[in-house]
Amino acid sequence: MTGSGTIINTAAIICGGIIGHYTGKLFKQEQQAAINKTCGISVMFIAISGAMQGMLHIDSGSIVSGKSMLVVLCIAIGTVAGELIGIENGFERFGEWLKKKTGNSGDKQFVNAFVTASLTVCIGAMAIVGAIQDGILGDYSTLAVKSVLDFIIIAVMTSSLGKGAAFSAIPVLAFEGSITMLARLVSPVMTDMAIAYLSLIGSILIFCVGINLVWGKIIRVANMLPAVIFAVIAAYLPWSL
Repeated sequence: MTGSGTIINTAAIICGGIIGHYTGKLFKQEQQAAINKTCGISVMFIAISGAMQGMLHIDSGSIVSGKSMLVVLCIAIGTVAGELIGIENGFERFGEWLKKKTGNSGDKQFVNAFVTASLTVCIGAMAIVGAIQDGILGDYSTLAVKSVLDFIIIAVMTSSLGKGAAFSAIPVLAFEGSITMLARLVSPVMTDMAIAYLSLIGSILIFCVGINLVWGKIIRVANMLPAVIFAVIAAYLPWSL
């Protein structure tokens, strides 16, 4: 059934959130902080592997790096666009609304947990490519694999950051569901190069999420989201970045 991948992914996040909420109560505050940093380090290394896969290649038996200009321009231009639009503020306002509507007004970490978890599970090629495959072919295998990863990530984040992380299921449902419904319109745009560029820039944004988990919120990652759009656009430029 078309849309099954999105439903599975959303359910996995909710289940991970429930498990994380109850297991988190078993740990002291300093232990939760340690788990949070561990999660951040894990996210950073996952992101590094994705970024290196996009930037490194073997040429005549030697490892060669590339796409530096692509990274600089997409991140810089995307961040400027995001700051002007105020994407981070929009995420936070929605998080505040959710906090009140769900009866969690006393949870000081709710909004931060919601924004951080949402960015972690929404950014990346797996979400977009998987949703397109689900919409056109009815193949939800990519989103099923992503669901397993998201289940673990959200369980850990919920146990350390709080129940706000579990509500990342909402943007995942909206984001992947929208792409699935519009898959036939989006698929011609997502060439192999566009997907590779998106994966590279998306990995770098996820790395920034990891930095915030380890050292506290020092990067407004949501305002960097337009960078992935510019990454797709870059794939159609007549010159190589």
